[in-house]
Amino acid sequence: MSDKSTPGPVRVRYAPSPTGDPHVGNLRTALLNWVFARHAGGQFIVRIEDTDRERMVDGAEGRILEALEWLGLDWDEGPGVGGPHAPYVQSERKELGKYADAAQILIDNGHAYECTCTPERLEQLRERQRAEKKPTGYDSYCRNKSHEEREADKSQGLSAVVRFKVPLEGEVVFNDRLRGPVSFDPSLLQDFVILKSDGFPTYHLAHIVDDHEMEITHVLRSEEWISSTPRHVMMYEGFGWEPPVFVHLSILLGPDRGKLSKRHGATALLDYRDQGYLADTLFNFLALLGWSPGDDDEVMSRAEIVEKFSLDGLNAAPSIFDLTKLQWMNGVYLRKLPVDALAGMLAPALEAPDGLPAEISRPIDRDYLASLVPLVHERLKVIDHEEVADMLGFFFQAEIEVDPAELVQKGMDEATTASALKSAAAVIESAEPYEPDALEERFRALCAELELKPGQLFGALRVALTARRVAPPLFDTMVAIGRERSAERVRSAAALLSAAGTRD
Repeated sequence: MSDKSTPGPVRVRYAPSPTGDPHVGNLRTALLNWVFARHAGGQFIVRIEDTDRERMVDGAEGRILEALEWLGLDWDEGPGVGGPHAPYVQSERKELGKYADAAQILIDNGHAYECTCTPERLEQLRERQRAEKKPTGYDSYCRNKSHEEREADKSQGLSAVVRFKVPLEGEVVFNDRLRGPVSFDPSLLQDFVILKSDGFPTYHLAHIVDDHEMEITHVLRSEEWISSTPRHVMMYEGFGWEPPVFVHLSILLGPDRGKLSKRHGATALLDYRDQGYLADTLFNFLALLGWSPGDDDEVMSRAEIVEKFSLDGLNAAPSIFDLTKLQWMNGVYLRKLPVDALAGMLAPALEAPDGLPAEISRPIDRDYLASLVPLVHERLKVIDHEEVADMLGFFFQAEIEVDPAELVQKGMDEATTASALKSAAAVIESAEPYEPDALEERFRALCAELELKPGQLFGALRVALTARRVAPPLFDTMVAIGRERSAERVRSAAALLSAAGTRD
């Protein structure tokens, strides 16, 4: 099936409300719109829908645009870019009178009317409906008032909103590109407000007017909007306009199939950036939530995703936001980076206040850091300051704090471990060449000489050198730390055990 069912170029939009930090679900919607536009050679438009003035959050618009830029979702028209349908902020478009004019068109053709019901009357209506155990909603009190009655109300100082006149019979049917035909009984809907008394439009009116004027061909949005779509279809019919192609995307759920929330990890997109995830990772991961390329590929470049994209690949079933899979994918992308590029990303994490200990001088040696990258490449999942510092800190520290109990391996005691470490220090000081393969050969020979299993000696050495049971490859670590520091740490560990044995 073709991705296009409208004439002309594909034009899609991302129209967020600045009511908080952009959520991963919203950015997934933006991303699929962007990919579709790029695949079809169309346009991706960004429009800020700020008509809900009470819920606006200072700085939210900037965070939305920042998130788009970080993900690499460039827009062809919108804030900071302009375009033939500027302005692209609804509060600015209100000043042009577009929404009031559109509401008047619906009034004039009999599809809307002015309502002068006071807030007090509406609250009394709701209380009565609740007392009678009826659904709450507007009772169409002003629907059939004459022009003279409305004018009389306004002359008494009553403010007016504009309500859309919902048909009392028939059914509303629209075709969802992903889900097929969807029908609703309009009698279940009350006459709804499209223009508030302060002149600001509600979402229902504003986005339809803007989508029509901006020649939007496809509306890709969350399935949460399905219940509102009948209102929109009725309004398109009221205006006599052709509606766009509707595509209601799957919702995002956590691994427990509950609504995605902070208990599943961060939900604001920029939180993932701050936690050390790469933009390419989030792009790839979000693209696969509700869409499949039709093959088994999971790790794909942006260009591959754009090339393979099709609306036919969308899935209506809920999409699971699996943080474990996201971490795995981020590790894949980190391992794809050139060593110097990854070192350049790790350095700020190590130099941050919550990175390496304060006594380690900044800036750290970038060349030395680059030499360490291959040792930790396979273990990296995110560039988290504390995690990176824990993984690499012992390479930069002059001294490390070793737990004597961690030094003693299974089948050994303090005395045999201390003796083995003294012998190991001597090997470190004399080994030639001082490189991983040669060191491993010498230490395996030492194990045979001391009648120890490699795991016993190597485990004690790992703790002595790094203060950790899990660390990068032992002999690569030994070379990276250097002959002098390695020998000193091993002798210190042996002395620590000897001292402990003396105290006992």
